[in-house]
Amino acid sequence: MLFTLTLNRNADFQRLYRQGAFCSLGSALLYVMPNRLPYNRLGITAGKKVGNAVKRNRAKRIIRAAYSACEPDAPIGLDLVIVARAGLPEQSSVILTKALSGKGLRHMQLVSMGEIPAGRQNQPPRRQNTDRQQEGNASCRV
Repeated sequence: MLFTLTLNRNADFQRLYRQGAFCSLGSALLYVMPNRLPYNRLGITAGKKVGNAVKRNRAKRIIRAAYSACEPDAPIGLDLVIVARAGLPEQSSVILTKALSGKGLRHMQLVSMGEIPAGRQNQPPRRQNTDRQQEGNASCRV
């Protein structure tokens, strides 16, 4: 891949899952977040819900092929995680390539321009415990 390194630290994946802007590509999910580096970083995941090891590896190959076809048009300076869904191994790679080159690239460009916020500022504030909830929690402790 031309302008892309692999994303392989668990902390980076968790940061993207929590703070990244996500987009559904049908048979895959795309998480995007700016990284302020002169290259992209790509992470691919295929959980056990996708199928056995053969199906998970096929899903990852399909994702890699779709990304490498779209990479020249992608903006630089993004962290990306693409998560395979259960139906991906049975699909043709052309379907994911079309989804990634259309909806996925549009999403990446909007995130890189700052039109779609990625980070903690787009999350709703956490609800704080009230006295009543704390009393209920206290009575459950042993």
